[in-house]
Amino acid sequence: MYVSIPPKISVSKVIGRIKGKSALMIFDRHPEYREKYNRHFWARGYYCETVGNVNEETIKRYIGEQYERDRMEGDTGK
Repeated sequence: MYVSIPPKISVSKVIGRIKGKSALMIFDRHPEYREKYNRHFWARGYYCETVGNVNEETIKRYIGEQYERDRMEGDTGK
């Protein structure tokens, strides 16, 4: 996921919102998960990396390539 965060907002706050809102959306669409995961869908931690001397297009291309590779591996049963 590629996210641009303003300097005044902490990374942990943004990640907390993303994880919180996405968990609510998942529980709304799949109520059976609410009981299965005891309302704790995501793990407590997260990984964050900053990018330095790389432009936005390079990052988006990399993410797309990762998605495509994962999709291809899923299709072949690996």
